[in-house]
Amino acid sequence: MFPSFLLSTFATQFFNTILFQTEYLIVMTDNDTKYQSILNSAFNIFTENGIRNISMDDLCRKMGMSKKTLYKYVENKADLLRKINNYIHSQIINAIIDLEKTDLNAIDILLEMSKIPGKLFTQINPIISFEMRKYYPQVFEKSTSDRKVLITNSIRKNMDQGIKEGLYRQDLNKDIIAQLYFKNIEDFHTTLGETMKKYSFEKIFEVMFENHIRGIANEKGIEYFEKQKTKLNFNL
Repeated sequence: MFPSFLLSTFATQFFNTILFQTEYLIVMTDNDTKYQSILNSAFNIFTENGIRNISMDDLCRKMGMSKKTLYKYVENKADLLRKINNYIHSQIINAIIDLEKTDLNAIDILLEMSKIPGKLFTQINPIISFEMRKYYPQVFEKSTSDRKVLITNSIRKNMDQGIKEGLYRQDLNKDIIAQLYFKNIEDFHTTLGETMKKYSFEKIFEVMFENHIRGIANEKGIEYFEKQKTKLNFNL
């Protein structure tokens, strides 16, 4: 299964996206259970085996379906990868909307929001990103671009909330901070080099999050963070 996924301003774009295969005229949305099942299964298979080594025939065999059925939903492997990425984005949006409905303050929301892509990256073999970039560059670049817009806008909105609540500094350069945070999140799954292998993903995430909060919070925000630190759950 996909992790339960991260901006209401983009919700309409994704929820109203209609994907169809011209020959069969099958219309699909994220609420189509068969469509979801195909994307979930393909995602898991690619995660376990890589992208390049798995053909469409392999996918059909592993999912127990005919090629005719699969091609009612996707045109080819590139189209399948693109639709998987679109689905992940819609799940991220769902999670953001759910967070916005809570009474959590900016610091607590940021923690929960940051866990969402962190969870995904801990489940994906780094070879997936390499193969996407090398063999499906257009899909990779579009996915990265969409994710960047989504996350940076989320971070800017979080900073607006934190300033309004009196937890963040008033003089923040929101654009630069949002770009840097996105870079940290994107690089998260590649930080475990030889010098970092002794640390868990959770520990690296905790240090990254604390550094970010201490950089943007005012005295009140840091005081809140210090009080809550032992209670905060950094598990991904």
